[in-house]
Amino acid sequence: MSITGTLIVQMIVFLILVGFTMKFVWPPITAALDERAKKIADGLSAADKAKSELAVANQRVEAQLSAARDDAAKRLADAERLAQQIVEEAKGKATVEADKIIAAAHAEAEQASVKARETLREQVAGLAVKGAEAILRKEVNAGVHADLLSRLKAEL
Repeated sequence: MSITGTLIVQMIVFLILVGFTMKFVWPPITAALDERAKKIADGLSAADKAKSELAVANQRVEAQLSAARDDAAKRLADAERLAQQIVEEAKGKATVEADKIIAAAHAEAEQASVKARETLREQVAGLAVKGAEAILRKEVNAGVHADLLSRLKAEL
């Protein structure tokens, strides 16, 4: 065989091989490549969808956290206000109680003062009577002396 014959036979075999490949080998490869491309595209779209869902979920979480923080701050403010109110009520009750105690102490001091004055008057009157008796022992009129001493006692 000559080179030309060999070359022609090789070209025929090559064309048969190309035809066979195009008919039987190439369609499954392109189908596999198309399927793989479709899977990749589906995966990318699923990833994008998951990213968007994650962003939405993060926004919901942030909103819930913000609401929880606001609620906690509100409850804390309510608790502080209630504590302040309780303290103010306790101060008011303590002030009222202190005023009562002070008023009772003033009344007791006034009673003690009146009692001390009465005791002092009686003692002064007794001393005046003793002094007058000592000076006037020689006089006999006790009625006049008693009247005089009772006026003196009233003046003291």
